[in-house]
Amino acid sequence: MTMKKTLTLAGSDSSGGAGIQADLKTFQEHDVYGMTALTSIVTMDPNGWSHNVSPIDVSIVEKQLDTILSVGVDAMKTGMLGSVDIIELGAKKIADYDIPNYVLDPVMVCKGDDEVLQPENTDAMRECLLPHAIITTPNLFEAGQLAQTGTIKTLNDMKEAAVKIHELGAKNVVIKGGKAFYHEKAIDLFYDGHEFTVLEEDKINTSYNHGAGCTFAAAITANLAHGRTVKDAVKGAKDFVTAAIKHGWKLNEYVGPVRHGAYNKFTR
Repeated sequence: MTMKKTLTLAGSDSSGGAGIQADLKTFQEHDVYGMTALTSIVTMDPNGWSHNVSPIDVSIVEKQLDTILSVGVDAMKTGMLGSVDIIELGAKKIADYDIPNYVLDPVMVCKGDDEVLQPENTDAMRECLLPHAIITTPNLFEAGQLAQTGTIKTLNDMKEAAVKIHELGAKNVVIKGGKAFYHEKAIDLFYDGHEFTVLEEDKINTSYNHGAGCTFAAAITANLAHGRTVKDAVKGAKDFVTAAIKHGWKLNEYVGPVRHGAYNKFTR
């Protein structure tokens, strides 16, 4: 018996809701074998929950990647990378090992307004990683940064950004609109270079959504590892993360994570 193998190159969230912790929980729920290469360790101040990012030396990141890639992977995602050196290293390994099904989650901010990447990191992602990506999963802020279109305020703005990101090399793009548009629907926009698909769900009245973006990208990665088409992988991931958000819960007075096992527990 064998299992599909997945890799996440991302940061560790000590609270367990996002980062590689969210990825591994999501991989487990999708019955794939998850492996991790850490780029940083994110800790939180107990008094206010402000984030602190401690980078992992790039030489250690490379050793982790070589360990994992020596056994091969069926799909890979990247999350918070943190430095130009690690972005360039990731791109080199993707090319050297001819990694299939690379999912770029272009993490630039943690939940809230704490910016964790500098402009040069965004430039490096645009130049080094987008051309390798079978799909990228930016939120509205990240899409505006990658496409260099500025603030995205409408569905048409999302479409313009998606086209520009596709032109930069990503084979497919899904922009997470979330609760930003319309009064009753949360929307994401999928673009495959030919047509747009709007994915709609009823808005969920909750602030317990920590880790939703990581979970969405990890679910896409797992679905691709299982051989699903990109569009089908995105639709499946949308269902998975919607259930996870719907059943999100309060961890403490500052944060509430999504429930990664909700889809399998409550909807299947």
